[in-house]
Amino acid sequence: MGSYQQSFDTLLSVTGIINLLTLTLLEIVLGIDNIIFISITADKLPRNLQPKARTIGLVLALVVRCILLFSISWIANMKDPFFHISIYGVSGRGLILFIGGVFLIYKTWKEIQEKIHGGENEFSSKGKNTLNSVIFQIVIIDIIFSFDSILTAIGLSGDFVTMVSAVIISMILMMLFSGVVADFINKNQGIKMVALAFLLVIGALLVGESVVDSINSTIANEEEHIEINKNYAYIALAFAVMIELFNMKEKKVQRQKDFEQKGE
Repeated sequence: MGSYQQSFDTLLSVTGIINLLTLTLLEIVLGIDNIIFISITADKLPRNLQPKARTIGLVLALVVRCILLFSISWIANMKDPFFHISIYGVSGRGLILFIGGVFLIYKTWKEIQEKIHGGENEFSSKGKNTLNSVIFQIVIIDIIFSFDSILTAIGLSGDFVTMVSAVIISMILMMLFSGVVADFINKNQGIKMVALAFLLVIGALLVGESVVDSINSTIANEEEHIEINKNYAYIALAFAVMIELFNMKEKKVQRQKDFEQKGE
C-alpha cells in the first residue's frame, strides 16, 4: 500500500505531471497507426455500425495495454529466445512482431488494391464484413501495437501508476477524437491512400524489428544492439499529409474559380 501511495505522490509532483504529459503525448503518437487501421477497417461496415466498431476496438486496445502493464515481467521474459534458427534467436516478442507485420502488410495491400480498382469491389467488400470479423482484425492489431506502446512506457517511466495513467488518458482522448479522424480519412481519398501507405510502412517496420530482434540475440553487448527508429515514418506521414492538404486546398480554390467563371 505504501509503494502505491508513494507512486501517487510522485505522480502529483511537478516532475511526475511533466512525465505523465510527455508519456501521454508519446502514447497518442504511437496510437496514430492504431487509429488509422481501426478507421479504415471500420469503414468496411455499414455506417451505423462504424462508431460501435471504433469504440469497441479502442476499449479493447485499452484493456490489452493494461493487461500488458500488469504483465511487465512476462513481457521482459518474451525478449529471451524461444528457439534458434542457425545462430539467430527467435523471441516471443520477435515472433509476434513478425506475424503482426505480415498481417498488417497483407490487409493494407488488399485494401490498396480494392481502392485502386474501386467500383463494385469496394461496395461488395462492405457486404462481406461483419462486426465480429472487423473487431477480430482490430484485436489482432491492438495486441501488436500495444507491445510498442508498453515498451515505450516502460523505457520512459519506471513508475507503474504514471504508466497506467498515461495509457488511460491517451486512450480516452483517442476515443473522443477517433470519429473525427475516421471521417476525415474516409471522406478524403488522397488522405486515405497516404494513411494506407503509412500502414504498409509500419507493417514493414514491424517485420524489420523482428529480424533486428533476432540479429541482436547474437550480440552479447546490449550497447551494440541495432535499433530501428520509427520517427522517420511519422515524419514522412506528417510530410505526406501536409502535401495532400495543400493539394486539397488547391482543388478547392480551383473549383471556386470555376464556379465563379460559370456564374459570369
